[in-house]
Amino acid sequence: MKKALLFAILFIIFSCEKTTNSKPTILGEEVSANIEQKSSLNINEDKNTIKERFPAPEDYSWIEEKPDSFGHYLEHFNLKKYGAPILKYDGTAIATQHLHQAIFDIDTGTKDLQQCADALIRLRAEYLFKTKKFGEIKFHFTSGDLMMWDKYKNGTRAFVNGNSVQFKKTENFDDSYENFRKYLDLIFTYAGTISLNKETKPVLKTNDLKTGDILITAGSPGHIVFITGVSENKKGDKLFLLAEGFTPAQSIHLLKNPFNPNISPWYELDVDSPETKTARYIFTPSNFRSF
Repeated sequence: MKKALLFAILFIIFSCEKTTNSKPTILGEEVSANIEQKSSLNINEDKNTIKERFPAPEDYSWIEEKPDSFGHYLEHFNLKKYGAPILKYDGTAIATQHLHQAIFDIDTGTKDLQQCADALIRLRAEYLFKTKKFGEIKFHFTSGDLMMWDKYKNGTRAFVNGNSVQFKKTENFDDSYENFRKYLDLIFTYAGTISLNKETKPVLKTNDLKTGDILITAGSPGHIVFITGVSENKKGDKLFLLAEGFTPAQSIHLLKNPFNPNISPWYELDVDSPETKTARYIFTPSNFRSF
């Protein structure tokens, strides 16, 4: 596995990876299969974006984020054809296919790199690249070292020597999208839930949660889901759509809510809850964060 192999040499492993020394709070297939039921909400299966395909539940209305924001980018992200399966980086289907409601129309790459934290990093970086906010495309390695796209495109590369990282200019300027993807593969290799947790700030009030915010367990194993839509009723109650990547690297997917089929795929969230159950992972404690 890419992170286990690389971080064994360079850093302590902090990612989505399962390890033999700790047990992840991941719902097993048998448990999740028993609680999974068909959603009672209307889904516009012929629509191609998150906001269009998943109408707000009865008595709720979508809270649309400001144009050009990361949240707006996610709400209007294109989806693959309804019913598309979750595929691994090698093109094969994963075993668990009953807990997702949609697949993001974005590649996973051909290596086992774009896992859970990496999925959000990918979308965040793609948004910044698309909106030409190039100076904001920067992510820390788990070691704490910062790798900026502006430096990478100017030829700077990371070199590992024992437990340290050195940056040297060894390549010519290249601001192409192809080089940008190489930059992201580097980030996927050395970043993870620990670094992403440090790069974000806590959300302390449920009412402050918005599209683009994350729910994260930083550690080994760790995991992350992110909010891809928010709806609200007249009382001020909110419901949320959640998406994730996973290990091994696989399609970014929007989750069903097997715990409450009456509102699935929408979720009720509470930043003060001691734990938050999602379709494939239980977060203990509930650690909500924002860019």
